[in-house]
Amino acid sequence: MENDNVILKTSPEVARISKSCKIIESIFKDLGNFIVPGISTKEIEKFCINSMSKKQAKSSAFGYKGFPSTICTSVNSVAVHGIPGDYKLKEGDIITVDIILNVDGWHGDGAYTYLIGNVNNDLRRLYKAAKESTSAGIKAARAGNRIGDIGYAISETASRWGCSIIDELAGHGIGLDVHEDPIILPIGELNMGLPIVPGMVFTIEPVLTLGSGKMATLDDTWSIVTADGQYTAQFEHTIAIFGKHTNVLTSSILSFHFMI
Repeated sequence: MENDNVILKTSPEVARISKSCKIIESIFKDLGNFIVPGISTKEIEKFCINSMSKKQAKSSAFGYKGFPSTICTSVNSVAVHGIPGDYKLKEGDIITVDIILNVDGWHGDGAYTYLIGNVNNDLRRLYKAAKESTSAGIKAARAGNRIGDIGYAISETASRWGCSIIDELAGHGIGLDVHEDPIILPIGELNMGLPIVPGMVFTIEPVLTLGSGKMATLDDTWSIVTADGQYTAQFEHTIAIFGKHTNVLTSSILSFHFMI
């Protein structure tokens, strides 16, 4: 079968994954008031570490394939895997915070982009495009569709906003491991790819930019940046597929029910 490598989850297992996802959501909400001009990315990490400790969750990122930090803080042209440090955010910046948590062995994953102070209209457009592209992908992620439908919905939405997708950065299955099958590409064709079936749990996480979408890697060997220096934005959610609805585990607001 096409889905042989995909580990399907039971409802109790989805509930376990949801525990880490709800903590991620709460941290993102709290960061909305904490992230302001003048704060360093290292201070953002310390805030997150404190929140994780209070909620008895562990970072899944720290030490993963040697990653040196508990979260990713990707500023401006850094698309993903930015390492927290001494850089202080300033007016007009944009930052994406990516958090992967482990609660009782089950992982959840999410990312959220924050605009710093007053930003220009192009950055506001990028921000809205990233949020709407992720939502479009989630709406296409329903039992009976195929994985290609997700990428198609994402890329079509990004294009309408005049933005490019960094198409080499993909979503993934998640559960007892941080990265599982299936791979969720942010581009695709309708009615192509693996069938989407109940029990799948995976992330949708397109990274958008105003430039070409070509990438480069910094000397720290982790931070992936846009080759042309254009800024990026990303919203990531962990979702669970059921027969008649798709549950967005990292959001209490987003959830989609379908007529079958």
